[in-house]
Amino acid sequence: MKFKALFIGIALLGMVSSSCVTNKKYAELQNKYDELQTTYSSTREDLINCNADTRSLQQQLQSANQNNAELKKGMQELKNTLDKSMDANTQGSVNIAKLVDEINASNKYIKQLVDAKSKSDSLNIALTNKLTRSLNTDELRDVDVKVLKGVVYISLADNMLFKSGSYEVSSRAMETLSKIAKILKDYKDYDVLVEGNTDNVPISKTNIRNNWDLSALRASSVVQVLQNDFGINPKRLSAAGRGEFNPISDNTSDVGKQRNRRTEIIITPKLDEFMDLIDQAPESDETK
Repeated sequence: MKFKALFIGIALLGMVSSSCVTNKKYAELQNKYDELQTTYSSTREDLINCNADTRSLQQQLQSANQNNAELKKGMQELKNTLDKSMDANTQGSVNIAKLVDEINASNKYIKQLVDAKSKSDSLNIALTNKLTRSLNTDELRDVDVKVLKGVVYISLADNMLFKSGSYEVSSRAMETLSKIAKILKDYKDYDVLVEGNTDNVPISKTNIRNNWDLSALRASSVVQVLQNDFGINPKRLSAAGRGEFNPISDNTSDVGKQRNRRTEIIITPKLDEFMDLIDQAPESDETK
């Protein structure tokens, strides 16, 4: 509207200049023209300011759009991170549950082993006490009973069991072996290993080649006495010779040699029972 009024003013001015008008009329027209000129200048300035404001708003809009895009990108990254965290947390919960199950299974297995060992230890102590009480004072000088690592060892001096250089069991030893056999019959779930040992003095017998032979023959003789004379199940019995290579004392003295000349009756729980326990051990993921 302001531009239209401006053009009308200019047209009127032209008309005035091309025709005769009065001074008063001319002055009025001149005033009108000046007003229109002022209005035009103001309007033009407003237009320039409006254009500047438009460019500024466009720049702000562009900046806002850019910020919005960056925010959307950041939100997507946060969402992806949250999804991964939730997946990991779910997997972690599963792993923790599996770990708890494995720990419970292991604790149960350990308790079985502890119970088995406690039972074995109790039986060993009872066996040792019974055997010690059954022996008289003279026998206790030649018999040593002890428990080592869950195994009962009965060590018999060879001067009580055998004559020097012989592997035949003496009549003196039969009473002691009968007492041991009676205890062994009460503990049928135990295996019995008889182990012969010698000193380092070479044997000089035509029918015995060396101390290996002598120790093995002595162990075999004791095993056969336990089986044939006292009825111990031979399936429970084993015989072994260690020769001079398992000393418990120094062979440089007579006392040391005498200690090394011994036959040991080793009483052990049946290994198949412990193997059954081992087979029951819970499997871990790595074992599977």
